[in-house]
Amino acid sequence: MEIVEEIEELNSLLRKDIDVSLAVRLGIHTGLVVAGEMGAGDAREKMAIVGETPNIAARLQGLADPNSVTVSSDTYRLIQGYFTCHALGPHTLKGISQPMDIYKVLQETGVQSHLDVATTKGLTPLVGREQEVPLLLEQWEQVKEGMGQVVLLRGEAGIGKSRLLQVLKEHLEGEVHTRIENRCSLYYQNSSLYPVINRLQRLFEFIREDSPEEKLVKLERVMEQYNFSLEEMVPLFASLFSIPLPDCYPPLNLTPQKQKQSTLKALLAWLFKETEKKPVLYIVEDLHWVDPSTLEFLSLLVEQVPTASILTLFTYRPDFIPPWAMRSHISHITLNRLARKQVEIMVKNVSGGKSLPPEVVQHVVTKTDGVPIFVEELTKMVLESELIQELDGCYELTGSLPKLAIPTTLQDSLMARLDRLGTAKDVAQLAATLGREFALELLQAVSPLDEEILQRDLAKLVDAELLHQRGLPPISRYFFKHALIQEAAYESLLKSKRQQYHQKIAQVLEKKFPETAETQPELLAHHYTEGNLVEQAIHFWQNAGQRAMERSANVEAIGHLSKGLDVLKSLPDTPESIQQELDLQITLGPALMATKGYPAPEVKQSYARALELCQQLGETPQLFPALLGLSTFYLIHGEFQTAYELGERLYSLAQNVEDSALLVEAHYVLGTTLFHLGELAQARKHLERGITLYDSKQHSFLAFRYGQDPGVFCLCYMARILWFLGYPDSALKRSHEALALSKEISHPFSLALALNFAALIYQLRQEGQATQERADEAITLCTEHGFTFYLTMGTILRGWALTEQGQGKEGIAETCQGLAEYRVTGAELFRPHFLALLAESYGKERQAEEGLTVLTEALAAARKGGKRYYEAELYRLKGEFLLDFSAENQTEAENCFRQAIDIANQRSARSWELRAVMSLSRLLQKKGKKEEAIQMLDEIYGWFTEGFDTADLKEARTLIEELS
Repeated sequence: MEIVEEIEELNSLLRKDIDVSLAVRLGIHTGLVVAGEMGAGDAREKMAIVGETPNIAARLQGLADPNSVTVSSDTYRLIQGYFTCHALGPHTLKGISQPMDIYKVLQETGVQSHLDVATTKGLTPLVGREQEVPLLLEQWEQVKEGMGQVVLLRGEAGIGKSRLLQVLKEHLEGEVHTRIENRCSLYYQNSSLYPVINRLQRLFEFIREDSPEEKLVKLERVMEQYNFSLEEMVPLFASLFSIPLPDCYPPLNLTPQKQKQSTLKALLAWLFKETEKKPVLYIVEDLHWVDPSTLEFLSLLVEQVPTASILTLFTYRPDFIPPWAMRSHISHITLNRLARKQVEIMVKNVSGGKSLPPEVVQHVVTKTDGVPIFVEELTKMVLESELIQELDGCYELTGSLPKLAIPTTLQDSLMARLDRLGTAKDVAQLAATLGREFALELLQAVSPLDEEILQRDLAKLVDAELLHQRGLPPISRYFFKHALIQEAAYESLLKSKRQQYHQKIAQVLEKKFPETAETQPELLAHHYTEGNLVEQAIHFWQNAGQRAMERSANVEAIGHLSKGLDVLKSLPDTPESIQQELDLQITLGPALMATKGYPAPEVKQSYARALELCQQLGETPQLFPALLGLSTFYLIHGEFQTAYELGERLYSLAQNVEDSALLVEAHYVLGTTLFHLGELAQARKHLERGITLYDSKQHSFLAFRYGQDPGVFCLCYMARILWFLGYPDSALKRSHEALALSKEISHPFSLALALNFAALIYQLRQEGQATQERADEAITLCTEHGFTFYLTMGTILRGWALTEQGQGKEGIAETCQGLAEYRVTGAELFRPHFLALLAESYGKERQAEEGLTVLTEALAAARKGGKRYYEAELYRLKGEFLLDFSAENQTEAENCFRQAIDIANQRSARSWELRAVMSLSRLLQKKGKKEEAIQMLDEIYGWFTEGFDTADLKEARTLIEELS
């Protein structure tokens, strides 16, 4: 803007001599550039600037009107509020793919700080300063009594010092007082009395266009208002502003030192004149940038504050040490970072009370480290991006959350802190490449600096509070105080230099720190990836994924393996790269099953791709796990015929290699598939064979390799089959064995299976409390580990158990919730059973119409894909609901009961047959056919050899006695 003004003044001079008019166009864009010595030979430039940023600035300059400044939208966001601008709309710039909004700058607004700008838009509510505000108000109360106070407000950049002062100013708005604010500046640290002079310019109402004579008149007018002697005061103040004095004023004739002392006394006299009128709130911000003369003035002020009604507030960063000794009228307040809960509240405030996705909130919490301005700016950046969209009063991600750049509003201040460190900046950049936290030993191993210089530069970084140190050399550890500082240091490296650093770090870790390579392979994988050493990176991503799987850290495993697959895309298709992808996919499948659920499309995609890769390679051991993963997907998806065919292929492969581990897996697949098809006898043979072959010492590795333990699976399904076949006690025994085995092998996902199936067995035995206990255990475990599929099962079973124990409303709500979540997973496997549980709950609450509706859905689900295992019970329940609905439905109900008996009889499902016979017997009794009822009931009851203390058999015994 000043360039434009100077051009206009130059034109007025030129026009006196020649008829020429000069004009200037200016374009400004904000962004990163690469700056340094570039070129070759005679064309070499000592300081060249290259990148997209200067190119865009040049395009904007071309679009500017003569004698005007045009800025990009990025720059506009930074100057908004400080300058009045006119929007020129979107323009297409050469070489830039997307149109860019541009603005013409008109004039300055006079706003002094970012907080003043924010105030015009509405400030974010203050969070986490509940103790500091009352402290400041207490100091103000003493000031009103004539006891002046000094408050030293210490805190790092962005911690909220100015925001706290703003709250104090708001509290004092209704009180009579004078507020005087000064602000020190980074750019004027060597300009004598800069903040004071800047404030006085506003007091005297000086403007740029004022002539020296006009400024003198304004100065004299103000001095008169304070009843100062013009002869004494005007020369001193005029000197501050370089205003020439007329002959009527005597010359100062003072040495520079004497003149400065007189000026400081004059400034102090002016300030204390203000306190005589009304209490004064005197604020000096950013004392860490204060010039020596202003600091001298403030020292005089601090000494005399107790004698006047003035609250003096100084804000500064930790690297500034106040020169004043402890005195009774001086208070110190240090602002600390916000706690996690406070950050979450602030994020919600910035988003207008609307909830952001948990991933976004977590990202903001992690990156900002409790610094309010970081929280505000990073949240705003997310809100202004296309990463999220508003839906029903909250925000949702439009896709996966990418790595977010540092907001432009923070980039400059973060880099300025690094630039002031000199050579220590290079150490900060290398350290940032190591990560948020690093060991001195590792830094020394990768740094080219000798130990003494390195320690000196680290001390600089610690003194500047960019790093924190834990422990003493040689075992010190360091960590960046803020994640954003680390990112700023890292992003300031050229890509080529960055790659060199990562390569060196990875190689040093592998050679000199083998224990790290063993325990943290993901660290080496990261450095090899960023160093563009792809093959080494893939190897370590595979190791990291496998290691995470062994610890049941499935989410981490997915992250590692997915990164490995991404890196692999840069390699050409060779037998080696195909094998590497196959290994990654086979390891990825079980982790996806555990976190997203067996029927998730990602599971199918991973195993289908693995099978495709197996076909490309020919004979490969990975064919078995690829088929196993697909068979499990199709089983849970309710596609039993496909699952059975894959199971037969697995059995054939296992027989060919005579591997007992693979045979156990094959038997479990065939047994579970046949069970759901209603072929209980055949299913029992396969599961018994699997249990016989299984040896926990020999085969427990299968759980970690394939995601679930086949021994636990065989025992769980055997328990269900035994109950169906009429052996409720044997079923419970097998269920207990499954639980014991899952705990023995310490595999959480298999334990989740065993707990849910134990709850299922108790549910079949009609034991509500025991069902709830096991379901609660399952829910806790699944919530902790993120086992989506089994979490929904536990929720459904818990809902049934609550209804069984008299909490019908809560139970039905929980069952419905579980069913809705189960449906989202895409699973079809247990739907008939779970819908039957909901129907039972409706029955207990006398909601026959709702129960019949659910049963209709359950029967349709059972017919789809041949899910026949629960069919007998569905028909029995339908008959009961028909009778509850209307006494006229006896014939239809009887047909349902007889159909249930026939289906159960065909499958030797004695437990279902017993229930169906009891239902039919009660109906026959009403019809007067007591003898037929007794005969049927005696016959089925007489078949049982165990479980006489279970609810079904006790009910049968009671019914026999009643009928007799």
